[in-house]
Parts: sequence; C-alpha cells; structure tokens
Amino acid sequence: MPALNPSKIRAAAHRAMALAALHANSSLATRLSRYNDHMAKARALETAGGAQ
Repeated sequence: MPALNPSKIRAAAHRAMALAALHANSSLATRLSRYNDHMAKARALETAGGAQ
C-alpha cells in the first residue's frame, strides 16, 4: 500500500472546494473567483508536491 501524499490530498481537497464554490448561492463573479483561487492552489500543490 503506497503512503499517502499530503500534497495530493490537499490538492484533491482544493479541487472539491472549487467545485463546491461553483454550486454556492453567490453571485457569478464570487463563485468564479473562489473556483479560480482553489484551482490555482490545487495546481500549485500538484506541481510543488509531485502529486499526480
């Protein structure tokens, strides 16, 4: 069983939060901003942490 990679877990969590942001009861601009922020963090974690 491979060890859990914290960066991979956090990246997956940010992806989930990004999708949740799209379904929130907020304005389109707010939802898009939150989505983009979370996806940027997820991409950075994947790049820096070696998550795949």
